[in-house]
Amino acid sequence: MNIMLVSVVERTWEIGLRKAVGAKRRDILLQFLIESAVLSISGGMIGILAGALFGVGTAKFVSIFVFKGSDYPSVLSIRAVAAAFLTSAFIGLFFGLYPANRAAKLDPTEALRRR
Repeated sequence: MNIMLVSVVERTWEIGLRKAVGAKRRDILLQFLIESAVLSISGGMIGILAGALFGVGTAKFVSIFVFKGSDYPSVLSIRAVAAAFLTSAFIGLFFGLYPANRAAKLDPTEALRRR
């Protein structure tokens, strides 16, 4: 949420300009919600990849050093991946609501005056 709030503050003039030339409240809200979702989904995908690599590495380590060469399988559940992906998307949208709403409520004259 902090990143999105900073984005709103830094882009106040841009938001004001867009509203002054005819962008509706819904357009601004949608822009920031999509941005929040893309950021959180990207982070979720990076986290899933890092977790999968860590899990495979840990399984190799355990099979070599703990079980002395026996084959210790690494299991990556598609349900766990889907749950992590959907959770990151939901959290991104949920915590993007406040900054998006704040951006959509900006008064164009006040926003343009701040620059």
